Amino acid sequence: MSVYSLKTLAYWLNTEASISRPLQLNISELIFDSRKINNPESSLFFALVTARNDGHRYIEALIKQGVVNFVVQCKIDENLIGKANFIYVENSQKALQEIAKKHREPFTYPVVAITGSNGKTIVKEWVNETLRNNLNIVRSPKSFNSQIGVPLSVWQMNIDHECGLFEAGISAPGEMNALAEIIRPDIGIFTNIGNAHAENFKNKEEHIAEKLKLFDNCKALICCADHTEIVLAAQIRGIPCILWGKNPNAQLH
Repeated sequence: MSVYSLKTLAYWLNTEASISRPLQLNISELIFDSRKINNPESSLFFALVTARNDGHRYIEALIKQGVVNFVVQCKIDENLIGKANFIYVENSQKALQEIAKKHREPFTYPVVAITGSNGKTIVKEWVNETLRNNLNIVRSPKSFNSQIGVPLSVWQMNIDHECGLFEAGISAPGEMNALAEIIRPDIGIFTNIGNAHAENFKNKEEHIAEKLKLFDNCKALICCADHTEIVLAAQIRGIPCILWGKNPNAQLH
């Protein structure tokens, strides 16, 4: 488990923390769901603003539960300012991603990233089952592969691990760059391309291109040779491929 001071996290975000509770400044957990609080005093709550909800609504209740550290993007009620520590940012979700990115930087062991329209979680679990007797693996919990799930997954990385295994999922153009910068994979796995979230892309080519952004700096991408559209697009981007399938160009049949 990694532990950072609140001031360090604020520095990473190029801002300052408003500190009213100086004795509770060490952070080991990042949270965004007010219903899932395990260690309140060592947690940093990100008040995320979405189309359906606003995390700022839960700050007062969380303070009563013992949470004292918050990342916020909206003005806080003056009655709460002296009761907790606050980091003020323009966008709480981007702040979560930036902190995960900074946390990821010092680790040099291999990291595998998995994307595709289907099968990300089951492939992740298969790979983990194959390698876990030989390597200490950190991996995405459940299906944590979104703009929020990926940073929370990467936050689990520590010096005791020997390999990282993370899913990445997107639903619209422009989303993969942020995930690629957080995960920084050495090896990629592209499961397939299908209709999941396809309605948000102009065509299949745009959908594939967005997913391939995850692997631009990989040493190798593992994918099915029979998915010729994926293979061709990867080759055009200069991504080295390890191919499996029935296609005669595959290394593994």
